[in-house]
Amino acid sequence: MKVVLQRVKKASVTVEDKIIGAIDHGFLILLGIEHEDTEEDIEWLTGKIARLRVFADEKDAMNNSIQDVNGDCLVVSQFTLHASTKKGNRPSFIKAARPEIAIPLYEAFVKQLEQETGKRVQTGEFGAMMDVSLINDGPVTIVINSKKKE
Repeated sequence: MKVVLQRVKKASVTVEDKIIGAIDHGFLILLGIEHEDTEEDIEWLTGKIARLRVFADEKDAMNNSIQDVNGDCLVVSQFTLHASTKKGNRPSFIKAARPEIAIPLYEAFVKQLEQETGKRVQTGEFGAMMDVSLINDGPVTIVINSKKKE
């Protein structure tokens, strides 16, 4: 599993001109799932996200977690995170999990993140054409890969 995590002042996802998920202060999480991903990847990654200290403390140092600041999360599926551009100019998405594997893992990721943060997680719509809007805070953008544990 791979995520691009963005600390945001606000973010939303729109499908067919209707906002289906929106948050204020928190994380926009773009989630890419590989066919080899498991529950172990979900547990490690959601724990890392919930405890990641990238929010300002009283001294303006990045020392607080999403839980410390009572922030929200918006998770958007994004198979293109597993694009391979090694050959030619057209990306290959061979590493991305097919929907029959990815959807249950995506849903389990959201559920586990809710347990880790103690808050409802907003989502996009798996497989839909989505418009994602955000105001990046910082900007702070971090890529985390569960296979590399970094």
